[in-house]
Amino acid sequence: METSHINDFALSFEKKRLSYCGQDCQKIPSALWKMYGSKVTYLDLSYNSIETLKGLENFTELEELILDNNKIGDSVCFPLMPRLRTLSINNNQITDLDGLINKISVKFPSLTYLSLLSNKACPNQLSDLDKDDNDYQRYRHFVLYKVRNLCFLDSRRVSSAERRQAATRGEFMRVRRPAAAGPAPPPPSGPLARPLPVDFNSLGKHKGAYGKCIYKYTGKHSEGNRFILNSDL
Repeated sequence: METSHINDFALSFEKKRLSYCGQDCQKIPSALWKMYGSKVTYLDLSYNSIETLKGLENFTELEELILDNNKIGDSVCFPLMPRLRTLSINNNQITDLDGLINKISVKFPSLTYLSLLSNKACPNQLSDLDKDDNDYQRYRHFVLYKVRNLCFLDSRRVSSAERRQAATRGEFMRVRRPAAAGPAPPPPSGPLARPLPVDFNSLGKHKGAYGKCIYKYTGKHSEGNRFILNSDL
């Protein structure tokens, strides 16, 4: 749809709270910030197809931003928003936790509530069945270490004990994902190698043997063409 226009029936503005949800927008409609940019403290853009946050910088008074159920990925750029206290990005396409948290810690210095559920970057069972409670707790320690003012992370309040643990352990708790596997090597161009055939009649009948053998030694540092036979030993 053309994002420079808005659907008036989908728009709700009341008491500095603006919602524009479920319209399949790939970016923030310019009409929204032109009409409401300096008037809103709460902005809900859930259930769209937003990939870029271009224009968000025009919401200069924003304190709460809801971006759930969009298509925001690792390349997203945030403007500096010193007033923002709440950021919800549940169910998007974020995989790089380290990169995201570095951006958030710089651009939103007053942030106290953050939710990243149902992103690959958030290692809980909503996004990855291979993860467990230990993975999720390491993630929490890392995020709390980087974003020091958080009081809520995802759906859970930050406890005093958790904050203390994050201060001492969080730096070492990055949740890393294995690098994507490279392309498989091409199959050999020649005929496929096969193991030697097995002689099933000889299984269990092997016998050792010993006897006198003649060996010839020609060393690199030997004198002339001198050689040694085992009969000389």
